[in-house]
Amino acid sequence: MTSDFDYIISGAGPAGCVLAARLTEEADVKVLLLEAGGPDSSYLFHWPAGFAKMTKGIASWGWSTVPQKFMQDRVLWYTQAKVVGGGSTINAQIYTRGNALDYDAWRDEAGCEGWGYRDVLPYFKRAEGNERFDDDFHGADGPISVQMPRGALPICDAFIRAGQQAGIPYNPDFNGRYQRGIGYYQLTQKGVHRSSAATAFLDPARSRRNLTVMPNAQSTRIVVENGRATGIDALVNGSPRSFRASREVLVTSGAIGSPRLLMLSGIGAADHLRSVGVQVVHDLPGVGANLQDHVDICVICECTGDHTYDSVQKPHRMVLAGLQYLLFNSGPVTSSLFETGGFWYADPKARSPDIQFHLGQGSGIEKGIAKLNHGGVTLNSAFMRPRSRGSVRLASASWNDAPLIDPNFWSDPYDLEISLRGFAMAREIMAQPALKPFVAREALPGSHVTDRKAIFDYACQMAKTDHHPVGTCRMGHDGMAVVGTDLKVHGIEGLRVCDSSIMPLLNSSNTNAPTIMIGEKASDLVRGRPLLPAAVMEWERNDRPAYAEA
Repeated sequence: MTSDFDYIISGAGPAGCVLAARLTEEADVKVLLLEAGGPDSSYLFHWPAGFAKMTKGIASWGWSTVPQKFMQDRVLWYTQAKVVGGGSTINAQIYTRGNALDYDAWRDEAGCEGWGYRDVLPYFKRAEGNERFDDDFHGADGPISVQMPRGALPICDAFIRAGQQAGIPYNPDFNGRYQRGIGYYQLTQKGVHRSSAATAFLDPARSRRNLTVMPNAQSTRIVVENGRATGIDALVNGSPRSFRASREVLVTSGAIGSPRLLMLSGIGAADHLRSVGVQVVHDLPGVGANLQDHVDICVICECTGDHTYDSVQKPHRMVLAGLQYLLFNSGPVTSSLFETGGFWYADPKARSPDIQFHLGQGSGIEKGIAKLNHGGVTLNSAFMRPRSRGSVRLASASWNDAPLIDPNFWSDPYDLEISLRGFAMAREIMAQPALKPFVAREALPGSHVTDRKAIFDYACQMAKTDHHPVGTCRMGHDGMAVVGTDLKVHGIEGLRVCDSSIMPLLNSSNTNAPTIMIGEKASDLVRGRPLLPAAVMEWERNDRPAYAEA
């Protein structure tokens, strides 16, 4: 059975939801949005604290990495969303864009003209509905609601003071003129509910007759005829279906899913495809290459009392927290659990902050991280601009088999060195006087762990992904680029990739906001609309840098 549409979007993650909503603003355009996962109907997807369940496998593909040879062959759990809304439905709701210089590097180092900071800033602003800021750097009327945290505990203020005692200045806005500093993250929440791409973009568009949203629909192959993508083959609730696209096929399945679908369709490195029994449709060697991701190391401290949300895990406290949320829109459930953090320098010569911190209001929040018997608090530190490059490859020609995910963490010695410096900074922050009333001791790795080998062993044991993979269908013009700056796949007509996989370089922060930005800009590219004018900063008239880092 075949159904016809103008556009087929494969993957209802952040970018896919944005594209579906924007394209169907034109009533004469018929759009199909396919999603392998189910709908975002569970309350866990909408309650901010539901994030604590997400990295443990809910609405996830259940994938892991191959053994990481520079991490003592550690296999890392690798959460990738499988639900309408994608990562925006299961993440910690932290709204950060990275550093302005990241996007200038896309333009200047990767040759992606039209993707510099001033070019993409208008698309960030178009998507953003900020409750606090409305200025050169922020939008106040966009679909994604961006708010200050509702569930931060007093230990968060103490952490911010501790960061200042360690020499990191306070920053009220990580997405403003300067990224550097320590403070509160803004969150993608609306009131006391998650504001995902599904709720913000897709839900308001669902009533349109020209939009079909199809969950539980696993794309198995992009159909290519005479060098042009003409449709998608999929399994819908287990039954085979074929869908035709008269205009374009848009792939938005993420940095793991998008190259996987291309390769299963015969688009990728010919030698690799032949080795797993896939018939080569188009030899495109960059597909699945250039994988970049943030890896973090955490320090876990035992608290002097009930200062975090650990005690809420007790059954009776969970029931009370749920009732407080439902009746009064307050309490532990309103918390994303990661509401404060910051950006600072591990390498003093870095062009902008190279370490990001996330303070977790508890222990054992994420899968694989130890939970303390008594109340605890966790500080994650992650190196922002890794030089290591990994890959996504097929294990076989079957869509049933998990892909081979190899981030190749710490393959570049610089990445390990800066990661360990960042971890040392995290330990220093947690030892500052401001946290003394809250922190009894460093539980892991423990203050006795001081020599480099022991710290490295601990890092290999506890390091985890920050869930920020990008780059596997990267944008550019050289032989390893997969898409051009218009996001069209090189060598195949009627096919674009429009998600985080197109990033040539990983942005220096969380990746949800940049992926939504990519979806926004892609919607104008696909519709052939004039791109938004590049941003002009007010103080450029005085020849001062608009976003330089000191």
